Amino acid sequence: MKTILFAAAAAMVFTLLGTRAAIGILVKHGYGQFIRDDGPTAHHTKRGTPTMGGIVIMISVVAAYFLAHLVTWRPPTASGLLVLYLFLGAGLVGFLDDWTKISRQRSLGLDSKAKLIGQSLVAVSFGILALQFPDERGVTPASAAVSFLRDIPWLVLPLILAVVWIVLLVAAATNAVNLTDGLDGLATGASTMVFGAYVLINLWQYNQSCASLSTASAKCYEVRDPHDLAVVAVALAASCFAFLWWNTKPAKIFMGDSGSLSLGGALAALAIFTRTELLLVILGGLFVIITMSVILQVGFFKLTKGKRLFKMAPLQHHFELMGWGESTIVVRFWIICGIFVSLGLGIFYAEWVVGL
Repeated sequence: MKTILFAAAAAMVFTLLGTRAAIGILVKHGYGQFIRDDGPTAHHTKRGTPTMGGIVIMISVVAAYFLAHLVTWRPPTASGLLVLYLFLGAGLVGFLDDWTKISRQRSLGLDSKAKLIGQSLVAVSFGILALQFPDERGVTPASAAVSFLRDIPWLVLPLILAVVWIVLLVAAATNAVNLTDGLDGLATGASTMVFGAYVLINLWQYNQSCASLSTASAKCYEVRDPHDLAVVAVALAASCFAFLWWNTKPAKIFMGDSGSLSLGGALAALAIFTRTELLLVILGGLFVIITMSVILQVGFFKLTKGKRLFKMAPLQHHFELMGWGESTIVVRFWIICGIFVSLGLGIFYAEWVVGL
């Protein structure tokens, strides 16, 4: 438990102080956000706001993780390191996207092909590595089975399909968080809640782990390194929470794609390693709704030859164009996110209590 508390405290302090320093550096070098001309006109006032704040989150989480292990003299685990690998790998793709926008003085970053290649390389390598490193009981960080609250016994995939499934989960999560990051504090606050949920899930799985219980039962969890996963999750939650100090309206800094893609990657990794892949659809319900709004908008536009289902997608911009204030949208979307997180945690706990 000490490792978890140290990681949370360190991540929060590092992010609070690091973000303040980053704002000064980014402003000095003119690394500001570019705004789409076809977006809500209210966003034009945000032009020039420092971006790439996700770099601070990445550095803070990694530093907090290793410092917490150093202070408590606990060795890192394969699961924890692999979550950080995907977190940093996805963040690197996002950083290249952010840097392309800044260096080319435009609102569009990497082209879709380059971004897809980068994300695929990171996700495929993560998927292969995640199915390695068995512990003394033969449990690997990831499983070849599709999972909801645990591995689904009749949905065990061949190795190649298991990697493909992991790649799809990573792509879905990273792009979902990226689409949600469009209003001050929206994605950061929502991510804080979902990562907080994974802290609770990991702690529960640690207390009910098949590896730690003297007598394994049908209700115990076959999850490798749940305690260390809680350390990573709490560092992520604390870092996002601290970043909100600077990211709420009016935002002094944006996390950019380096932040949204890295956080999405971390969410995917935690869902995969805790055997709650499909539960992430509920825990991250807000991300799902916003992503579906884009899919529906594009599909409706093509089917009707030019008509739009929403005034603008992603969904948060639709409400902006309807006249809702930015703070109103963010707080209401946070409430929706909180409801989904509560529902997901309730389902997780109910399965253990009554065996859903």
